[in-house]
Amino acid sequence: MKNVEMAQLFSEATPYIQKYHGKTLVIKYGGNAMVNGQLKLAVMNDLVTLTLLGVRVVMVHGGGPAINAMLKKLGIESRFVNGLRYTDAETMRVVQQVLAGQVNKDLVALLKGRGVGLCGMDGNTINCRRYTEADLGFVGEITHIDTRLINRLLDDQFIPVIATVGMDEENGVLYNINADTAAAAIAVALQAEKLVTMTDIAGLLRDKDDENTLIPEVELSEIEGYKQQGVISGGMLPKIDGMADAIRRGVHEAVIIDGRVPHSVLLEMFSDRGSGTLFYPVSYTHLRAHETTLHR
Repeated sequence: MKNVEMAQLFSEATPYIQKYHGKTLVIKYGGNAMVNGQLKLAVMNDLVTLTLLGVRVVMVHGGGPAINAMLKKLGIESRFVNGLRYTDAETMRVVQQVLAGQVNKDLVALLKGRGVGLCGMDGNTINCRRYTEADLGFVGEITHIDTRLINRLLDDQFIPVIATVGMDEENGVLYNINADTAAAAIAVALQAEKLVTMTDIAGLLRDKDDENTLIPEVELSEIEGYKQQGVISGGMLPKIDGMADAIRRGVHEAVIIDGRVPHSVLLEMFSDRGSGTLFYPVSYTHLRAHETTLHR
């Protein structure tokens, strides 16, 4: 990179660095970026960079591919209902072992001493009860997020890395929590500036098989129409429902970005063009109109 190009890059990034300094960013980490070693390392390096720039970074992660691999190895069938994993008692034991153990600690190991691995049981961070809208076995719905442990780590410039195994504090029963739903609830509880969901597609697509149909921004009132059209379906449902709920409850920005693109987090945070699909409330339209029109 030439010196002039580097200067332009820093010049473009400066207002965004100022904007996010001291603010909380919640990243839901999943998709291909979790299984590709090079991409995983790039993401972890980007999160360390954000922390050094004064951003309070929280990572909430899934572990679907690793869980599926272990279930297959054990001869246990994976089943999904409306994008959510059906979790019987045997599957729940695997989820706890893989998600809160192997996957969580592998991520912490890449954060250069700045990561601290947690799951929802630690400090009763994710309190939940059995999911009530459908029979999903040991799948939980969140009743409360306790942010004390997370905030202590953030105050000491650590990156909390949270596996989404929650607990009903009344009876000690463990539940599998959808990572998108958990990330949104944690973002709300922390009054985060931004919620970023990393996945293995470019963003919200009109045609799921054509990345040229990327929808760069979505106002919240448009979501129901996209559901009726089938644009939002399957695994996208909990992602977008969680992001919409987070925005309605005070999170300023929510975006789906392509985890297959190296440094997509930094591109979204510190460049004019952004990345993926931005979700915003009606009241936010005028603040973002020039930016989304020119850059997304």
